[in-house]
Order: sequence, then structure tokens, then C-alpha cells
Amino acid sequence: MVDEKREEKPRIRAARLIALTVLIAALATIALTALLVNIFEHKQEARNPFFRVVELTDDTEDPDVWGKNFPQQYDGYKRTVDQRRTRYGGSEAVPRTPTDVDPRSVVAQSRLEEDPRLKTMWAGYAFARDFREERGHAYMLEDQLFTERQQVTKQPGTCLNCHASMYVAYKKAGNGDIVKGFEALNTLPYFEARKHVKHPVACIDCHDSQTMQLRVTRPAFMEGIRAAKAVQGVKDYDVNRMATRQEMRAFVCGQCHVEYYFKGPEKRLTYPWVNGLKVENILAYYEEQGFSDWTHAETGAGVLKAQHPEFEMWNQGIHARSGVSCADCHMPYMRVGGLKISDHHVRSPALNINRACQTCHRWPEEELKARIETSQERVFGLRNRAMDALVALIGDLKAARTAGAGEAELQVARKFQREAQFRLDFVEAENSTGFHAPQEAERILAEAIDFARQGQLALARGGIRATAAPAAGGGAR
Repeated sequence: MVDEKREEKPRIRAARLIALTVLIAALATIALTALLVNIFEHKQEARNPFFRVVELTDDTEDPDVWGKNFPQQYDGYKRTVDQRRTRYGGSEAVPRTPTDVDPRSVVAQSRLEEDPRLKTMWAGYAFARDFREERGHAYMLEDQLFTERQQVTKQPGTCLNCHASMYVAYKKAGNGDIVKGFEALNTLPYFEARKHVKHPVACIDCHDSQTMQLRVTRPAFMEGIRAAKAVQGVKDYDVNRMATRQEMRAFVCGQCHVEYYFKGPEKRLTYPWVNGLKVENILAYYEEQGFSDWTHAETGAGVLKAQHPEFEMWNQGIHARSGVSCADCHMPYMRVGGLKISDHHVRSPALNINRACQTCHRWPEEELKARIETSQERVFGLRNRAMDALVALIGDLKAARTAGAGEAELQVARKFQREAQFRLDFVEAENSTGFHAPQEAERILAEAIDFARQGQLALARGGIRATAAPAAGGGAR
């Protein structure tokens, strides 16, 4: 009996050990399974971080519909109606009495009233009639429709490329081919082309409806960036196939925030980048094409109006060189619950320093704001000196024409006017008061001053007394 009991105890201990091992293994298996399921679920959430309320297709144009699946992004998109001024930019709400011609009850402040020298710079061109501070994306179509510039010049449908949601319109007009649709709508008069669009820029212009991946939908940018990449030695560049994700976070903005012109009688929207993205590269292209936007009313010079070359200037700045995209500053990431999304309330980083700047720059908000404004103040001061110099040259040219100066002498000075004006306009039209590339902006403005003064000296050598330059520092901002 004693031996049996002695033999039974080891068996019991062994059984208990086996049971315990099985239990531990089972618990470990359950825990591991739960962990793997949790990881899988988070991966799935990362791939599809929204509740699919409605089905989106490649023809879903209305942002209200996209907003059902992406309410946080849509809320931000709608907030682009906000008008808020920074020290050197932004718009403020100016009330106006609606009319039958223009039903808007609010507009942005007039830049022509802020700085009347702009009227002299653009004399004879539609921008001398009406030019206001740009408002947010929500107003981009409405403001273009009702600007007084529409009453001065008959605009082509090309203008809508950057003022409306065009992807679906291009597809329909081109029977599925957006390039053919782009070419067809370019040639239409503005108000005929306007019938083909309904919304300002919308979700489908930047996102694939199935994958939500960023994409370029504007043929003019596809062609322009292919030319710009060729200058860098990259052949046959296909932006939607070859761009990195970070590049795309700048390219989708560069579809519209660029310098451009309407090429030929077909009014093809063209980005003049075949020589590169710098101001002298673009001016060289226009010289090769023999292109002028208009003839200056007071001097007879063939001159150029820079549009809004934010993309070109950003490319020359330290942020671009450091791999920082447009979206990083103008649409910074934000947390909404457990989600990380891009803020679609597109606006000046100076109005959102906490998320736009302090993610990378560990300095107090007031310090960063002071740095921004100091940089802009320097550029704005040089801009005013360049404006004074250009206006003085225009005054001298006008006097020379009145005095009967020879055509050869006038042409020399007109050439200097063209060079000076495009450079000044390049910085003036760019929406950052030089902040996208401060050193580049200062270089361009210094050259503008030099060209304007060279023009005055050329006339002085012909006997035209130079116009005294007004005190520097004009302009209201």
C-alpha cells in the first residue's frame, strides 16, 4: 500500500503539470490570437479609416456626397469660406450692396485701392480695373464669375481650369478622355464653358474615388511637370505613375497655383517650364515664343502679367529643399479621435502656427510669428522700392513718347520695363509675400529695381529727365 501511494503522488504532480502547461498554452494562444486580431483590425482601419456611408464613383463630383464618408475632411473644406487677414496677406470681409449683375453681399478688399501704383503697372489691362485679395477655395468660382475683369475682356473657358471642379467636366467633354475634354473646353467662351461645371475645386479633383490616393487631374500640369522634369534629366515623366506620395502633396496644389498663359488661338493652358521653374527661365520661354499678355497703355511696351507662381517660388525655398510639401503647412495633419487626417481648412500657416509650424520648429508661437513677419517685412519693403522704380520708368517712358523720342530709344526702355515688371509681378502675384522663398524673392526684386533704373538711364542718355522716385515704403499692407 505504501509503495502504491508513493507511486501515485508523482503521477498526480505530472498530471497537474501537464494541465497547467495546457492551460498556460491555451491562455497564451488566446492572448496571441487577440493581439493578431487587434493588429489586423488596426491595419484594416488604417487602410480604410472611414465608414462607407455612400458609394463613390469616378463620376461623383458633388463634395456633399463625399462628405458623407469623410465628415471631418468635409467640415474643413467648408470652412474655407472663412476670411481672415494676416499682416501681409489674407482677405477681410468687405460688405457690398448686391446688384443684378453681381449678387455678392461680401467681397475681399481691393488691392487697387490699397496700392494705386498697381493701376499704373497694369495700365490697359483688365487687372487695372478690378483686382482683389484672393478668398478661400469656397469662393474661387463665384469670384471669377463676377469680377469686373469679365466685363473688360472676353475670357476663354481655359480660365475655369483653376476655378472649378473640372475632372468630370473634362471626362464628359472628351468622352472619357480628359485631355480631349480639356482641349474642348479651353476653346469655348468662358460663359459657355461655365455651363459645364457646378462646383469650385472638389474632392475628386485631387483624390481617386476608390483608393483615396492623391492624383493629378489637370492636363496642363501633367504636361508642365513633364517639361520641368526633362530639364532635370528625367525623361517621359508621368506624374501619376512616378511621383512619390510626398511630391503628390505638393503637385496637387501645383496644378493651379502656378504661372501660366493661354497658348495660341486654341487658348491651350500652358505652364511655361521648358527651361525650368525660375523667373528668368520662364521669361526666356516667353521671349522665345514672342509672347506678351498686353500692350501697356501708357508706354506701348509688350508686357507680361505674372499669375500666381506659388509652386515655382516654393521650389526655390528651404522648405521644398527640406522635403516639406504644400500640404504639410497649409493642410497639416490633425487628430480627430483616433484618426489622423489632413486639415482641409486650407489657409495660411500664419493662422495655424501651432499645427503648421511647431510640429517641426520647437519655438514659441509668438517667436515663429515674429520670424514670419520679419521675413515678409523685408520682402515687402523691397517690393515697394521695386514698384516705385517701375512706376518712375513708366512715367519717363510716357514723357519720352510725348516729347517725340525715337522708336529705337523707346524700345530699349520698353525692354527694361518688360524685364522689371515681370520680376516685380512674379513676387507681387505670389501668395506669401516672399515667404515661400525669401532669398529668391529678394534677388528677383533687386533685379527688378536694377532693370527699372537701367531703363530710366537709357532714356536719360537720350535727353529724358528721370522722374524723381517717390519715397520708398508705399503700399498699404
